Amino acid sequence: MERHLAAVLIADVVGYGRLSQIDEEGTRARFQSDLKEVFEPKIARHHGRLVKTMGDGLLVEFHSVVDALRCAVEVQQQKAKRNAVAPAEQRLDFRVGVNLGDIIVEGEDIHGDGVNIADRIQALAEPGGIAISGTTYDQVKSKLPVGYISLGEQKVKSITEPVRVYRVVLDPAAAGKTIGTRSNLRAWRIAVAAAAAVAFILAGVALWWQPWTLIWPPSPTERFAYPLPDKPSVAVLPFINVSGDTKQDHLAEGLTDDLITELSKVSGLFVIARHSVFAVRDTAGKIQDVAAELGVHYVLEGTLQRADSRLRINVKLIDALTGLSLWAERYDRQYVDLFAVQDDVIGKIISALAVKLSEGERDQLARIPTDNLEAYDYYMRAEQEGFLYSDVETYRRTLSFYQKAIDLDPGFANAHAGIARVAVDVWRNDYNYLWSAAVARKIAYDAAGQALKLDPNNARAHTVLALLQLVDGRETEAKESANRAVEAQPNDAEAVGNLALILAQTGSRAQAVAEMEKALRLDPTPAPAFQLLAGIVFYTARDIDQAIPLMEAARDALPNAEPAREYLAAAYVDRGERTPAARETEKLLQLFPDSNLTYYSYLYDYWREDDLRYHLTGLREAGIPEWPFSFAGKDADQIGGEDLRNLVDGKTWAGKHKNGTEFMQYFDKAGNTAYRSSNTNITGVVEVNENRLCEKFVGYFQDRMVCGYVYRNTSPEQRDMQYVHVTPQALKYFSLTN
Repeated sequence: MERHLAAVLIADVVGYGRLSQIDEEGTRARFQSDLKEVFEPKIARHHGRLVKTMGDGLLVEFHSVVDALRCAVEVQQQKAKRNAVAPAEQRLDFRVGVNLGDIIVEGEDIHGDGVNIADRIQALAEPGGIAISGTTYDQVKSKLPVGYISLGEQKVKSITEPVRVYRVVLDPAAAGKTIGTRSNLRAWRIAVAAAAAVAFILAGVALWWQPWTLIWPPSPTERFAYPLPDKPSVAVLPFINVSGDTKQDHLAEGLTDDLITELSKVSGLFVIARHSVFAVRDTAGKIQDVAAELGVHYVLEGTLQRADSRLRINVKLIDALTGLSLWAERYDRQYVDLFAVQDDVIGKIISALAVKLSEGERDQLARIPTDNLEAYDYYMRAEQEGFLYSDVETYRRTLSFYQKAIDLDPGFANAHAGIARVAVDVWRNDYNYLWSAAVARKIAYDAAGQALKLDPNNARAHTVLALLQLVDGRETEAKESANRAVEAQPNDAEAVGNLALILAQTGSRAQAVAEMEKALRLDPTPAPAFQLLAGIVFYTARDIDQAIPLMEAARDALPNAEPAREYLAAAYVDRGERTPAARETEKLLQLFPDSNLTYYSYLYDYWREDDLRYHLTGLREAGIPEWPFSFAGKDADQIGGEDLRNLVDGKTWAGKHKNGTEFMQYFDKAGNTAYRSSNTNITGVVEVNENRLCEKFVGYFQDRMVCGYVYRNTSPEQRDMQYVHVTPQALKYFSLTN
């Protein structure tokens, strides 16, 4: 085994696998043709040794690094000429990497870091271009008629230390020039364009060569999924836990979340939401591919490693349009310095992007969420659980983590806001297995209020408060709270989306659509629950074409979510699609057989009259019944007036719900009632209104009276029970016990 210094050239075909799938034999033949007619003559001319071919690539060794680069330049120039006259589907583009470094020689083969670096940097070359290492650049920078673009230090796979990388510019007008800043890049681009124009006038015959395409490929924004915002746009990619301990995954995700949250408070930035960046976590493409998918100019990426009390964080801010690193930092700190590291990262990003902060934003960013890192750890665990439309165990774990954080630091506003967010979700979706609706509503109000006492600018608490106020019929206050949430965190997709919901349900439809579209731009790959929220907003605003695809996606991801089926059924009716509407109704009644129009009329009685009529008409035409389980009592069996009063004054009912749940209900003569079942124990008031029995329980249907009917039981079902009580919420069979 021998070691020596050598110049290594590695070339690789761009997209070889895709081309082979189209025409395997033709692609292989064209590679062999390029090898024999282009590479081998140039390698021999510049005293190189072809070590081996590697499928669609080749490895070459040179004694002189100048010879190696001269060979690469001539190869790419000749390839440009061959491609110019070849059909597009028959062109092969090569990326070439050149490195000067130490290699290991074993027989005819070579390997080692010198080879590995050449291989890694060739991937950083443009198709038809050349990338070289810093060691190569230092030796050749003034010896060939080419220019160079500095890509700065790049972290490459399997190489411990970052590698300086340069792209080679083949146009003679760039000879001897090296650029590495955006301002110089722009000035040089103008100069090269001017030189190319002069060259075109003087030598039109060279038009086929088009050397400028090797220097300035088509603008990367052409393949972006969205137009770039008119302010600096950033995606914080999920930090990678390199500790070797999956128990620290939540810490890496928590750091990602916190950076997104803090940057979202800056009105001068555009920041992609958490769910969308985590959705591209496993994207195999380069940074530019991720940026194109999310539609952002800048990408922040990093790694985290925790070992006992030590914390190591590497972070880099990348300009996705140029591929250049704007700023990079390595932190080796104590774990207790975590917030200081976060502050420094945020400050460096804001500085690098030249963003001006308002006084309020500066104060908000300076605020430390908690002094207790153990509390912070529990909070991050809660945030990673996810709780929208969750199972009961997920809800319980989430609440447990938030509560442990509060126990350790009662002044932790974000943890109180987290409990409020869970509680309002439980309340809005009637998840009685955790709390009754009354209890969930009170917890949501109390927790949001406590969060705002501790932090008056807590966006999540303002959002929860807005939802509660909307349902309570306090439209003006709901709008104020929703707007305050967005002011506190202008890049928070959830805050913007909930503002859109408030606007839609208070009559500002056009503004609601605009805000919802903004929220979806902030979160271009939203979670199913957010897709459902967006669909409901568009539906309420009568934008059915935008509503239906979002609700269909939410339904497919959340097949057991009642609102997805309910709103889709009505939306299909609005578009005249009766068959899919009937299909959604059938599935809704399979999942929730007690679904009925009377229930929805009470549930949404805080809506504007035209919106409620629009929704109920759609549901009725989709086939939703008037009462639970499609119950339809006969007039002859209905009990009213004095007979109905005698059934409740001082009486106790015992019986079963249609779903089999046993219950007891007591009525005193003063109009009070107490209801008890296996999972509910509540008290309320009752009154007889002609032939209707009306009840009010705190926390249910916004504390309103809800009316139903009592019939003699003449059906074969539950024939041992004397009566049937139908309400918007239930169908109950009962007999008197006294």
